[in-house]
Amino acid sequence: SPHVVVIALGAGCLALRAMTAQSYTPSDTTMSDQTITLNGHDLTIEQIVNVARHGAQVQLSADARQRELDNYGLLLEATAEGVSVYWFNRGTGDNRETVLFSGDALSAENKPRVERLQSESFQRGARAGFGPEVMEEEIVRAMMVVRANAMTYNAPSPQLSQMLLDLLNRRVTPVVQSRGTVGEGDLAQLSNVAGVMVGAGEAYYRGVRTPALKALAQAGLQPIQPFAADDNALTSSNAYATGQAALIVYDARRALEWADLIYAMDLNGMNSSITPLSTVVQLDRPGGWLNWDAARVLDMIKGSYLFDADPKRIIQDPESLRASSIRQAAAWEEWSALRDAVLFQANSSDHNPAVHVGLGPQDSWELATAQMMKYYVKGGPHSHGQHGYIVSNANWDPYPLANKLENFVIALANMDVAVMLRIERFRNTFFTVVAPSDVLPHWVRHDSGYMPSDLQQEIQSLMNPVAPFGSALETTVEDLQAQTRIKAQRARQAVSVTADLLGLDLLEASLWLDVRRIQDPKRHFGSAATGAWLAFRKVVPLEGDPAKGSTESKQMSAAAFVKGTPASMFYAGTSPPGVGE
Repeated sequence: SPHVVVIALGAGCLALRAMTAQSYTPSDTTMSDQTITLNGHDLTIEQIVNVARHGAQVQLSADARQRELDNYGLLLEATAEGVSVYWFNRGTGDNRETVLFSGDALSAENKPRVERLQSESFQRGARAGFGPEVMEEEIVRAMMVVRANAMTYNAPSPQLSQMLLDLLNRRVTPVVQSRGTVGEGDLAQLSNVAGVMVGAGEAYYRGVRTPALKALAQAGLQPIQPFAADDNALTSSNAYATGQAALIVYDARRALEWADLIYAMDLNGMNSSITPLSTVVQLDRPGGWLNWDAARVLDMIKGSYLFDADPKRIIQDPESLRASSIRQAAAWEEWSALRDAVLFQANSSDHNPAVHVGLGPQDSWELATAQMMKYYVKGGPHSHGQHGYIVSNANWDPYPLANKLENFVIALANMDVAVMLRIERFRNTFFTVVAPSDVLPHWVRHDSGYMPSDLQQEIQSLMNPVAPFGSALETTVEDLQAQTRIKAQRARQAVSVTADLLGLDLLEASLWLDVRRIQDPKRHFGSAATGAWLAFRKVVPLEGDPAKGSTESKQMSAAAFVKGTPASMFYAGTSPPGVGE
């Protein structure tokens, strides 16, 4: 009945509102006085983070802006020469052979039609995707800066290119839906950005939600008139996944730095044998990342009492402590592979079609064949005489990035099981020789109980890869999916939960440093371990609450410390191979 339909629709609306009920997390503006120049070649992870999280400004290099203009001119010239261009004068998906218009896009007949088609497409963009909404401004800004950088290889109109920069610099952040992409081009999320550009939908202006048209006005901007193939130029990209992957790489590095430092503290706390890190052992297994991590942890405990003779020190620790450097080195290696995949993705074109000015039939044998010459633009007034090719492709298939996200989560889970187990081993006096209560008479048990196992099981649930799958979408034209939305979300969750688990490890390690120092006040733990321990104790004291009036547990305070305090404050050491200081 009509009443049933109304009730069902009402329930659906309530459900969608519930999905977006969480509060919005705006980015800060601590780096808004910095300007990052995008050239399409060398955008770094740190620069993406600075724009996404800290409000750094962006501009195009002169070469990048000219490359866009040249590509745009070639695109317009293609229509004048009668060259078929996917998603411009021809349709998209299963409409790829549909002729949208014939002849010069700038002709008196075609120009109004092209403007109308583009305006309608951008307007529809505000309704694309499916909730819940993205509630972290940094994710949307990361997507936008990645797209602005890689779009320099494509053919946006000048007004589209500039508006994307303006939205970032004026801090107009579109409301973006989190779902609706299968990983072969994040069309829905970038379409949400398109909507805001023409004043449709909603946006956050400096963190405050408002209708898009009002947000643009507050920022001193006017809606654009998109043209040519602007909907294609903006949305044909995996920038939503790539931007999130950049944030993952940044946060994961901080987590892995803490994993090494807390491991150094654990070794001190357990009164461990340091032989697994020694040159003797490393020479037997000459692996770059294995040796690098062992040397790094060894350097962290340099000067520690662990290098002094101690008749009470057992000959061999539990395997979770002995093998931690190996597991951490393996995680670092997969982190490095993920970092490289993200940088490749962010600094190359994942766009369809490919536009390349300057190539001619003489440059490669296949370019002179009849098939390729169908897509050759000879050059004319719109391209200022420049020639080139515009061809369809599969560049938006986001590999190797999609694989590397999953590989890293698997490596992280294999590291985290060692972290969880070494926390548990501190409860066994066979390894510790003494119990905390033997040394700390007023010690109140802070046992993390089931928490380490619970967190490890959560991480374990994220490590199984998403099964490769293909749905024959768009009447079987688009029949591959990469699921990068799911893979990136899982990886982000795995990194966050790993930091939580490391917080519990830090709490345990710090307790045992207290024990070892009280056992013998002359003991040293190495400058890095000592610095982290003392800083942590200022926030989470051995006895009493973490802070006066705090309702937060010591475990949660420890996790917050790990997430909010870089381990590099206590140990600079050497950066991972291939990474600057």
